[in-house]
Amino acid sequence: MTTLIQAARRSMAIALLATLAVLAGCSTAPPEGITPVTPFDVSRYVGKWYEIARLDHSFERGMTDVTATYRALPDGAIEVINRGFDPAKSSWRDATGKALFTGDPGRGSLKVSFFGPFYGGYHIVALDQQGYQWAMVAGPDRSYLWILARERKLPAGVREQLITQARGLGFDVDKLIWVSQDKTDP
Repeated sequence: MTTLIQAARRSMAIALLATLAVLAGCSTAPPEGITPVTPFDVSRYVGKWYEIARLDHSFERGMTDVTATYRALPDGAIEVINRGFDPAKSSWRDATGKALFTGDPGRGSLKVSFFGPFYGGYHIVALDQQGYQWAMVAGPDRSYLWILARERKLPAGVREQLITQARGLGFDVDKLIWVSQDKTDP
């Protein structure tokens, strides 16, 4: 009987640890030491952004001409449409998700989901406050980083400024992938 109770407790402990690991993998908080931008105006942020650079992840691996389009929804959520070209398949791929603010909408900190109830952090850590022409976005940890712009190219001075800032925030900028933006969406 004691062995059965110990086995049940062990199984419960393993299940609890597995649940905690899954929840930790879906963190929506910014990485430690990183503060999302304020003020933030979602009405100026919505629209189309070109992905200029990113740290590599399986869901975008090999893709070129990646864009993100944001649209405010009536319920306060934001529709997210990521689109990119997959050269290996010679086709365009789309993913549609939903973003919600993690707190004050005047702070550039959101959580985004492309897979039902599982959300990951989306934190705007640098932003062109004058014209909303470029942004740098961190995920839930320092292995996620994107540099976005309203145009297909980013001025060299801005690019260097963002690289310097990202390095200072602890991102491995030597691993950034500079995304080709040569194709026109069909």
